[in-house]
Amino acid sequence: MSTLEIDVGDIRPVAVEFTADELVVTLADGRRIATPLDWYPSLLHASAAARTNFELMPMGIHWPELDEDLGIAGMLRGRSATCASQA
Repeated sequence: MSTLEIDVGDIRPVAVEFTADELVVTLADGRRIATPLDWYPSLLHASAAARTNFELMPMGIHWPELDEDLGIAGMLRGRSATCASQA
């Protein structure tokens, strides 16, 4: 059995921002991923201060105050946090 390798580019997050209804992450290769904020209830209901307190990790983002971790690979697959936890 062989495996298919796909070059997904440099998916390290370099910036995070929020709109009224989206989480927008900029990747090192210049792509921007926008996902609905309601996919992430802890971020949706968090204060602006808690949302801006994040740590960029090599493959995702961590909000220590909220105990929330998001992986870039999951965001690229288009899966909400709720769907990922049920998988």
